[in-house]
Amino acid sequence: MKIEPARPRDAARLARILGDWVRETDWMPLLHTRVEDREHLTNLIGRFEVLVARTWRGTQGFLVRDGDKVHAFHVAPKARGAGVGHRLLDAAKARTSRIELWCFQQNTRALDFYAREGFAEAERTDGAGNDEKLPDVRLVWSREETAR
Repeated sequence: MKIEPARPRDAARLARILGDWVRETDWMPLLHTRVEDREHLTNLIGRFEVLVARTWRGTQGFLVRDGDKVHAFHVAPKARGAGVGHRLLDAAKARTSRIELWCFQQNTRALDFYAREGFAEAERTDGAGNDEKLPDVRLVWSREETAR
């Protein structure tokens, strides 16, 4: 598996990974079309650091970050549980001493993953501040805290 920067031509595949997750998750509201997802990923690739995980099967996941903030992090359905997320997160951890991200409270699989990766809960909200209006939790990882 290779972790490398996304290229503009990756936007369609990354949008598919994101859109598939939304569509397969029964508690997630469908707010955007596939075209909007692709435009969104094109914008993210142009503005932020976007890391992709590639295997011989193609792009398996991605992580979008701006400094210590992760804006998006998704793994293709068939690649979940195979270490793709761990490798992407390790690449992001190697670039900074602190990572902050938001996760929906209903996304228990992701919350379990983040706990294993050393993230700590910093805040919970009722979701009023996110587009989906779903309760979420802010998680923080710090190299200093991990070293203790």
